[in-house]
Amino acid sequence: MARARKTITPDPYAKPIAKPLPPEQSLPGHLKQFQSPTRANFELVSPYGAAGDQPKAIEELTRGFESGEQFQTLLGVTGSGKTFTMANVIKNVGKPTLILTHNKTLAAQLYQEFKAFFPHNAVEYFVSYYDYFQPEAYIPHTDTFIEKDASINDEIDKLRLRATANLLTRRDVIIVASVSCIYGLGSPSEYFDLMVRIKKGDVYDRDKILHDLVRIQYTRNDFSLERGSFRVHGDVIEIHPSYDEEGLRIELFGDEVDRLVRFNIITGEVTQEMDEMTIAPAKHFVTKEEGRAGILQRMQVELTERLAELDKEGKVLESARLSSRTRYDMEMIRETGMCSGIENYSRIIENRAPGTRPFTLIDYFGDDWLLMVDESHVSIPQVGGMAEGDKSRKTTLVQYGFRLPCALDNRPMNFAEFEYMYPKQVLFVSATPGDYELTKTGGVVTEQINRPTGLLDPKIEMFPIKGQMDVLLYRIEEVVKNGDRVLVTTLTKK
Repeated sequence: MARARKTITPDPYAKPIAKPLPPEQSLPGHLKQFQSPTRANFELVSPYGAAGDQPKAIEELTRGFESGEQFQTLLGVTGSGKTFTMANVIKNVGKPTLILTHNKTLAAQLYQEFKAFFPHNAVEYFVSYYDYFQPEAYIPHTDTFIEKDASINDEIDKLRLRATANLLTRRDVIIVASVSCIYGLGSPSEYFDLMVRIKKGDVYDRDKILHDLVRIQYTRNDFSLERGSFRVHGDVIEIHPSYDEEGLRIELFGDEVDRLVRFNIITGEVTQEMDEMTIAPAKHFVTKEEGRAGILQRMQVELTERLAELDKEGKVLESARLSSRTRYDMEMIRETGMCSGIENYSRIIENRAPGTRPFTLIDYFGDDWLLMVDESHVSIPQVGGMAEGDKSRKTTLVQYGFRLPCALDNRPMNFAEFEYMYPKQVLFVSATPGDYELTKTGGVVTEQINRPTGLLDPKIEMFPIKGQMDVLLYRIEEVVKNGDRVLVTTLTKK
């Protein structure tokens, strides 16, 4: 029998919940909505239908969002099919969706499940792209500077870029993300403006197309078409987007675009004829060539002010160190538009005020979207704990002249900023919702207890410690007599 919505009384002694910043204190706010506000068409494909408590839960959650409820909680036991319920709610609501979870392993599992449910829609994966990451740090008492060292997973980098590219070009998008989504990513408006758009039949100068590709960090390689590169043979330009498995081919007749196609990188076989083509930047942190002068000017102003502070404090070594490192980065940005650790200058690049939060993946969603927090009792506290550790490490770098003060603003969002970014529809999903979720929903949850398979939880019996081995051996003998096997788990090796 299906369970109805249930009211659970929040714990009155729970830790106070951080209040969201009022709009006038949160900078910047939501960006303009890039996508059309029309309802997204999600096509759910599944060999089975909803069963158990799923139909009731789907109906209640859909009705709740349609009636204007901002926060809802789905309380579902393990194995009750919460993922399938979430998929149906996404289909019914019809908005770009962010599914936030607390680790890469669970995110990968959800990504595979949602790709199976929505094979005809854009289901994307957004987690940290580092296989190994040693952040830049300085240990004052041993005078040890640790250079940033990282190994980037090329496949995950491609998936991250594809996620943002799809968010700015279509609405039927589902992104499964870890807390990496609250870290700085670069301005979505800058990223959107830098996209190269080509239409069949329009007139383009070939050299202008090549210049535009270089400007958005693609490299020319006429021998091997690798990810994030392009090659040119006469009037044919072939591009391997940094976010795609297939290539794009532009065929010119003079200065007119004669043909646009997608093709298989390995075989060269044409897979799709196109009337219009959009090529997104090869990296998230890319600067416009015409805007570099302003960026460099702002960097120089901050450098001059910081050097004056260090000189006044008598910190000669720190002053010389900061001057050398920053001027080298400025020269790299002037010549190439990039430098190592460019994310540390994100506040200057985006021309934000000191102390303001960075742009994140959430900004790419615009104003009309759906947030689902999976395993919310773990994910929500994790979001709240990311900012402080980052701040402590970077404060030391700034104090000892390794970075400009703007590096402090290359950080994850704090919890109050995260709350301010909540969309109009938020679903917390957990088998054990925490006090935060229950308070947000007034203690009202949608329960999903009965499994679609009809299977029940196994019977659990508890015995006192005294004589436990005798009881265990007796039970084992009973099972063995029936020809079955036994698994015994213990707390420790001893």
